[in-house]
Amino acid sequence: MKTSTKRAQSIVGTNNDGGRPANDFYPTPPEATRALLNVEKFFGGIWECACGDGAMSRVLAESGYSVMCSDIDPRGVWKFLPPIDFLSTDALLRPNVVTNPPFRLSRQFAQHALDLGAEKVALLNKLIFLEGQERAAWLATSPLKTVWVFSKRLQLTRNGQKMDNGGMIAFAWFVWERGYTGRPMIGWI
Repeated sequence: MKTSTKRAQSIVGTNNDGGRPANDFYPTPPEATRALLNVEKFFGGIWECACGDGAMSRVLAESGYSVMCSDIDPRGVWKFLPPIDFLSTDALLRPNVVTNPPFRLSRQFAQHALDLGAEKVALLNKLIFLEGQERAAWLATSPLKTVWVFSKRLQLTRNGQKMDNGGMIAFAWFVWERGYTGRPMIGWI
């Protein structure tokens, strides 16, 4: 397989030959979290359950939110926390979950947060999360309230290092709200 093909596959999530970082460590750019906070309010504390190096958690805390940070593989300033596998937890540590999960586990993260009783769940994800028959059926029955599409592409980093082509994927915030029964709305940020 050509190097350019392997590189593209690792970015979009299909490369299993070591091109992706362990546990999908792609720190969230601060502007992505700020964009969410410009359009969504959270009441009560926030659990950032895939905090990585704390990039998103810092922005949430700077914005006045009480944030509980955890990760299966915490890095950097958040190393003092014991590793927590969110998908294996049986207790909701804060009423809201806001995170950038490993994309291949996004549905599981959203469903687990809802099953734990989260009031509001916001996941940063690739826009193609909307695609697929099985996922579409699940989304249609979930309390997905809003999809906030980035009108300007985000520049993600891999393991904290800027990627040459890091802005080639469309991203959005997917927001679920407990008790919401209407059709999902779409907005741009």
